[in-house]
Amino acid sequence: MPNDAETQRLLDKGFPVFKNELKAEPITVEELEQLHQRLKTNELLSKVYESFFAKIENILQHVVVPQFWSRFRSKLPQEPSRDSFIQYQHAVKELYDRFAFFRRQLKRLETVCPAKDVPFVYRKLPSEVVVFCNHFHTTLHAQLPDDFNELVYRFYFVAFRVFIYSHSDGEEYMDVAESNRCIACDMTAGDCQCQAIADAFTSTNRYLSMMGILEEIAGYTLNLLIQERIDAKVDETKENYATSHVESLEQWLNTVVMEWLTRIYNKGSLQIHPHHTALQRHIAQMQSKLLFYMYDKYANTIVDQFFQIIINFPMSQSAVDDLKLCLSKINLKRCFVTTVRDMLRERLLHPGVDTPDILTGYVAALKTLAHFDSSTVLLRSITRPIKEYLRNRTETVRCVVTSFTGDGTSDLAEELAKGETEPVSKTSSSDKLDDPDWKNWQPDPVNMAPAALKFIASNKRADIISMVVDIYGSKEIFVNEYRNLLAERLLSQAECSVEREVKHLELLKSRFGESLLHSCDVMLKDITESKRINTHILSPDSGTAEELSGQVSALIVSSQFWPTFRKETMELPTSIKEMFEKYTKAYESYKVNRTLQWTPLNGKVTIELEHNGKVQEMQVTPAQAAIAIHFSEQPQWELDCLSQKMNMPPIVLRKRIVFWQSQGLIRETKENLFVLIDKSTESDVSADAMQAQPNDVCEEEEAESAMESASDQREEELQVFWSYIEAMLTNLDSLPLDRIHQMLKMFASQVDFTQDELKHILQRKVREHKLVYAGGVYQLPKS
Repeated sequence: MPNDAETQRLLDKGFPVFKNELKAEPITVEELEQLHQRLKTNELLSKVYESFFAKIENILQHVVVPQFWSRFRSKLPQEPSRDSFIQYQHAVKELYDRFAFFRRQLKRLETVCPAKDVPFVYRKLPSEVVVFCNHFHTTLHAQLPDDFNELVYRFYFVAFRVFIYSHSDGEEYMDVAESNRCIACDMTAGDCQCQAIADAFTSTNRYLSMMGILEEIAGYTLNLLIQERIDAKVDETKENYATSHVESLEQWLNTVVMEWLTRIYNKGSLQIHPHHTALQRHIAQMQSKLLFYMYDKYANTIVDQFFQIIINFPMSQSAVDDLKLCLSKINLKRCFVTTVRDMLRERLLHPGVDTPDILTGYVAALKTLAHFDSSTVLLRSITRPIKEYLRNRTETVRCVVTSFTGDGTSDLAEELAKGETEPVSKTSSSDKLDDPDWKNWQPDPVNMAPAALKFIASNKRADIISMVVDIYGSKEIFVNEYRNLLAERLLSQAECSVEREVKHLELLKSRFGESLLHSCDVMLKDITESKRINTHILSPDSGTAEELSGQVSALIVSSQFWPTFRKETMELPTSIKEMFEKYTKAYESYKVNRTLQWTPLNGKVTIELEHNGKVQEMQVTPAQAAIAIHFSEQPQWELDCLSQKMNMPPIVLRKRIVFWQSQGLIRETKENLFVLIDKSTESDVSADAMQAQPNDVCEEEEAESAMESASDQREEELQVFWSYIEAMLTNLDSLPLDRIHQMLKMFASQVDFTQDELKHILQRKVREHKLVYAGGVYQLPKS
C-alpha cells in the first residue's frame, strides 16, 4: 500500500472498503485522477486493483451476506402478517444499498485503475462488474439458510392478498365477516396500508431484479404460492358438476395471476417493452407451466369425483367435457383409466351390492364414458372388470331383461326406446376429400386396436344396449330370458296388457332381429287366441256353458314356441279333473283333430273358503287349492299319504302346506301329521302362534317361476355334447380344454357355445366323478 500520507488519504476517501467501512464519502473526479497518477507513479495500480477485489470478497463473505441471511432466522409470527412483510422488505433494501455501494466503488475503480493500465494477468474478465456479480450471487447461495423460504413466502402471501383485493372483485375474500378492518392488510379502515404494501412490494422486487437474484430468492416461493392458490381455486369447483369451470379458471390464471407475476418481473409495470424478448419468453414459459399445472390439478380433481359424476350423468356432462379438454393438454389418460377402473371396482364389485345396482352403475358408466370417448377404447378398458363380474352373477340376465321391459323407468328402457343407432354412410368422413374440417384432421392413434379403428371409421355413436348385451357375447341368452320373463308375466297376470307387451316386443325386434323373437310373437298370439276360444266355449251357443258355468278359463299355448315348463307334476282332485275333461271335450269339438295337455301347477285359482263360520275369497296357486280341497274332504293327513295322493314329493308338498299354516288353517300336531283347525279357540291360538312367521316367506316359495331359466335351458342344450366328449376321451385318452372345444366346434356345430360354458360343464362332470382333471387335461376315470 502507498507510503505517503496524501496517497493514503485519497485511497481511504475514495475506497472506504479498505477500512472495512460500507459508507462512501463524496470525492471529485479530479481527486480520483490524482490518486490514479500517484498510484501509477509508485507502480501500485496492480496491487490496489487486486487488493480491492480481495477486500470486497472478504466483506461479502463475512459481513454483508451473513447480516442479510440473519434477517431470515428470527422468530416469525404464526400467521403471515404485515410485520413479516416489513421484515423481508427491510432485509432486501439493506442488501440492495450495500450492493449499490459496491457498484459505485467499482465505478471509481474504473477511473483509478483503468483496464489499459492493469496488466492482463491481473485483469478480471470478462469485466469487473460481471466478476463481482458472480461472486455476490455465489456467496449468497453458499450461505443459504434452510428455512429462508418461510419469510419469503409470507412476504409474497401478503402481497398477493393485497393485489387480489385491489385489482379484482375480491371474490376470494367476500366470505369474510364485515368489520371496520381492511380485509387485505388487516388494518383498521382509517389506517389501511394496502397502497404502501403495494409500493413496497414493487420496489422490493425491483431491487431483487436489479441485483439479479429475483428468480433465485423468490422463484421457488412464487411457484409454490401460486400453485397453492390454484389448488384453492380448483377446490372451489368440487361437487359442482353441472357447470364448466375451465374457461373461468383459465381467465383467472391469465389475468389475475399472470398480471401479478408480470408486475413482479417487469419492475411493477404490466407493459413489457418489445425489446425485452428474454423477459417475454420467461413470462410465457411461466404461463405455460402454470396452465399445465392447473389442467393437471383440475383433471385430477374431476377424476377423484368421477364415480359421483358417473351416477349424476347427464347432469354432470359439463365436468366430463372439462376433463376431456384437460386430458387433451396433459398426458393423464393412462392414470385416468387405472383410477376410474379401480374406483368402479371398489364401489360396485363386491357381494354387498345388488346386481340391479351394479347394472345401473355399469350403464351409467357406459353413457358417461361414451360421451367422454366416442371411440369406446377407454370405455371398454375401464368397464371390462364390471362386465366380467356381471357375467359371473347368475341373475344378471334377468336383471337386464327386466330393465328392458320393467314397469318403472330405467336407463336401459330409455336406451331401448331410442331405437337403433343412426345409419352410417358408406364413406367415412376421414376419406372425404371435400371435408370442410380437413385442417383439423388427425390420424388414428397407432396403439389402437383394429376393432376400435373400424368403429371410429364407421362414425357410429356408442350403443349402450349392444354393450350391455355384450356382457355374454351372445344375443340368444337375453332373448331366451326375455321369453321366460314374458311367459311368467302372461301366466301370472289374470288380465295382462297385450298391447304393452307388443310395444316392448317391437322395440326388442329392432335390436335383436325378428327371427330370434318369433316365438314371442306366437306367445302373444296365443293369449289373444285363448281369450277368443274361452269366450266361444263359455258362450251359450257352444252347448257346454251350463256344464262349465264359467268356472274354467284356459290359456292355450303352442308348446313348441313357449319356454320349457318346470318338470313338476301333480295329481288333481277328482272334481277339478272332471272339470278339465269337460273343457277338453268342448275344445276338441271346437278344434277338430286337436286336444289339450294340461300343466296343473301353472295358473291361478280363485277359491271361496268357509271356516269357523267365516267366508273368505282368496286367489292361490293350483297346488295350494288342491291342498285345501283335500283337507276339506279329510281334516287330517300324514305327509306321506298326502304326497302319494297328490303325486308330489314330500319336501315340495311341505313347502306348499306352509302357506295354509301361515293362514292359521292347518297345524302340524306332530312330526309329518297335519290337521285342519276347526275350533275357534284353537284357530285363535294358532293364528297368534303363526303371526311371528312372515307371510312373505311362503309367498317367496310360491313365487317360483313356472318356466325353466335360460341358464337351465342352456345347460340342457350343452349336455347333448357329453356323448361327443366321452367318445373323444375314450379314443384320445386325455385332452386340454381348448382342444376339446375346437373338436366340438368342428364335429358338433349345431349349437354355438363358448369355452367358458364348456369349462363349466366339464368341471361339473369332475365333481360328479365322471371326469378326472389333472395336469391341465381332462380324462375319463379308470374303471
